[in-house]
Amino acid sequence: MNKIESFRVDHLRLLPGLYLSRRDHQNGCTVSTYDLRFTAPNREPVMDMPAIHTIEHLGATFLRNSRLKDRVVYFGPMGCRTGFYLLLFGELSPEETAPLVLEMCDFILDYEGEIPGARPEECGNWSEQNLNMAKYYVKRYSQALSEERRFAYPGEVK
Repeated sequence: MNKIESFRVDHLRLLPGLYLSRRDHQNGCTVSTYDLRFTAPNREPVMDMPAIHTIEHLGATFLRNSRLKDRVVYFGPMGCRTGFYLLLFGELSPEETAPLVLEMCDFILDYEGEIPGARPEECGNWSEQNLNMAKYYVKRYSQALSEERRFAYPGEVK
């Protein structure tokens, strides 16, 4: 069986950042997949699940109400717990996508109140949320993007 492209990336070199991981084309439609790496894989502790769950709920809510809401295909956590995937219709570069991601970070950092979709009738694990830890991870990630401009394209991190 062929090794998938994401397993060919040297995870020992990845830093927190925004990475264009792939572009898929089908029937005239393009979907761009971005890796939002919140932590350095295999060198920093992974994020805890309640914080990930809160970021997922708030991030998805923001993105599906944003100025680019018609481009959003998916936002959700990586199984390795080092970040999130953001899938968008079209061919935006990481530099073009970064402002949206930073706006999402600001939304989460400023958020107070009940987590959207965190009720038993709305979510299969509604009670596992941690807004304070979500803000901790988002603040670190936002700073890495803002200060260090960590953007990359497929093949640049091998």
